[in-house]
Amino acid sequence: MTSSYAQLGFRVGFDWGPVGAAAVPGSLVAVVDVLSFTTAVTVAVDLGIDVYPYRWRDETAIPYAEQLDAVLAVGRSQPGVTLSPASIRQAKGVRRLVLPSPNGSTISQQLSDSGSTVLAVSLRNRLAAADWVARKLADDPSLTVVAVAAGERWSDGSLRPAVEDLWGAGGLLTALVDRGVGPLSPEARAAAAAYREVAGELPELLHECAGGRELTAYGFADDVTVAGEVDISGLVPVLQGGRINESSKPPRFCPVT
Repeated sequence: MTSSYAQLGFRVGFDWGPVGAAAVPGSLVAVVDVLSFTTAVTVAVDLGIDVYPYRWRDETAIPYAEQLDAVLAVGRSQPGVTLSPASIRQAKGVRRLVLPSPNGSTISQQLSDSGSTVLAVSLRNRLAAADWVARKLADDPSLTVVAVAAGERWSDGSLRPAVEDLWGAGGLLTALVDRGVGPLSPEARAAAAAYREVAGELPELLHECAGGRELTAYGFADDVTVAGEVDISGLVPVLQGGRINESSKPPRFCPVT
């Protein structure tokens, strides 16, 4: 029986978190984690750094990074390269980066394992991503695209819908509409409407939303500023490589134009 949640019959879909990503199938899936995974990825690829997503920074992450001859991002409060986009921008000599994240990175790995083509989208590269997706859909009428807002987690582990991710996904979806891509599911239309409502007030509202205020309170206001660099990046990070448990080439985000 077909799931009611799959948004079938629409070429463009939208949902939240890892469960939503599994529920709404898409040939192309745009993962959106504005504060901060996908923003960090776009900053890294702008600098020519390959990014290897990893679910958790646990005891397995260190040998994984060593195997790749890569830098392992440390906790945000530690010195060095972290999930903080500002720290990546300041890094010197980094060519490969293992970037753990419980939200955006986890969803990216999950989708890569399922066979979808995964791209990292933030406010910084929404227009470039829309151009890339629109070309792919024009070349192959059978393809569909889904934007997945990663969201955050409450203390009990449940999904906390993060408005910055709604805006990031809606920014991509609005740009797709402008390029004649559709039809959009009702869920995708709602996300696009959310972006249109605030587009003229970004990046200011990014500092005022809960996620922006939280990072600022922890001393990472610069990361919110970087996330608010709307439409500044012309690259689209696409997750390339085989499945981690079936290939010697782990999935990594590499830039395409």
